[in-house]
Amino acid sequence: MTMLIADDDRIRLLVNGQARADGQETDPLPVVRLFTPDAHLTWLLAALDPADGDTAYGLIDLGLGMPALGTVKLSDLASIVGPRKQPVMRDRYFQPTRRLSEYLRLAEENGSIPD
Repeated sequence: MTMLIADDDRIRLLVNGQARADGQETDPLPVVRLFTPDAHLTWLLAALDPADGDTAYGLIDLGLGMPALGTVKLSDLASIVGPRKQPVMRDRYFQPTRRLSEYLRLAEENGSIPD
C-alpha cells in the first residue's frame, strides 16, 4: 500500500490541526490531495487532529455533486477501494493554488472540487 500522507505533509497537517484545536480562525492552504483513480472521490486535506493523529479535516467530494467541509479518518481511507479495486492514492503533484475556503466556494459552484 502506498503511503497516503508523507512525513512532511503530516507535520504541516498537524500544525494546522493544532491551530484548529486551539480555536484559531484559520483558512489554510490544503496540504494534500487524495483521490480514487476509478471512483471520482477526492479529499483536499488541510488539518489533522493532534489528539488522535488520524482524523483529517478538509474538503470532501464523494462524487455526488455536493462537496463539503468535513472530517475523515485516514485509517478509513486506507481501506477504501474503487470499483476496479484501485485504492485511495495521494496526488504527488498537487500544489495548492488557493485557500481552503476558495476551493470550497468553487466546488459548491461546480458540484465538484476543481483541479
